[in-house]
Amino acid sequence: MNERKYERALEELRAGTEDPWMVLKIMGEFVEGFDTMRSVGPGVTIFGSARTKEGSPHYEMGRHVAGELARRGYTVITGGGPGAMEAANRGAQEAGGQSIGLNIDLPMEQTPNPYQDVELNFRYFFARKVCFAKYALGYVVLPGGFGTMDEFFEALTLIQTKKMKDFPIVLMGIEYWSGLVDWIKSSMVAEGTISANDPEMFYLTDDPAEAAAVIHRALEEGSHIRPEWRGPMADARKQAARINATKRIQQRSANHKGKHKPE
Repeated sequence: MNERKYERALEELRAGTEDPWMVLKIMGEFVEGFDTMRSVGPGVTIFGSARTKEGSPHYEMGRHVAGELARRGYTVITGGGPGAMEAANRGAQEAGGQSIGLNIDLPMEQTPNPYQDVELNFRYFFARKVCFAKYALGYVVLPGGFGTMDEFFEALTLIQTKKMKDFPIVLMGIEYWSGLVDWIKSSMVAEGTISANDPEMFYLTDDPAEAAAVIHRALEEGSHIRPEWRGPMADARKQAARINATKRIQQRSANHKGKHKPE
């Protein structure tokens, strides 16, 4: 950029309503995000509503699918907030996996959950979305609102346009998503706005174990699990197995004491 164009760009930036240092702030978010996330192993991002209530079926679904992924050696990445995001971060920690939250500054609903091993904070949605996609090998999409659908359709667009190759996406919540899936097939496919095989870019299930298996199988078949990640994944599975074995032993001991408690 020559000097005159540079000066003009600065003038335009200063004339705008945004902070003149906005560009540097954006760069800073990317640098911090990339620097922090580069040490993350093979990850799967889980999306879902911040309004999902603890203990609800969708909350437990998120918690269990995160555990299934963690037991297979995957790092679980979420938006770091409450609801379904909390459920996924919690499930990952309970299974002995790594739990990461990419938080966003919002006037409401976005309160960081306490189940994050690594917590990043973003001001800009687009910087956060880049980190979601760049450091994940696949997505799990739980029932959610506009933000969840935004991430879902953006991923489909990137796959459709070959910007992301063989990127597995699992929709969880058959009853919740079936109306949308039916509309995609009956309207979009029927009108020719997408190809007949485009709905095959995602998989629909209610079963956490099936969801994790679908993602793992897709990545194994597509050779997207890099060789240097196979060791850490095996170690993560062993660690999770040890943690769960300890919990089972403690639970059996507690049950045994309960059965033989003196009258």
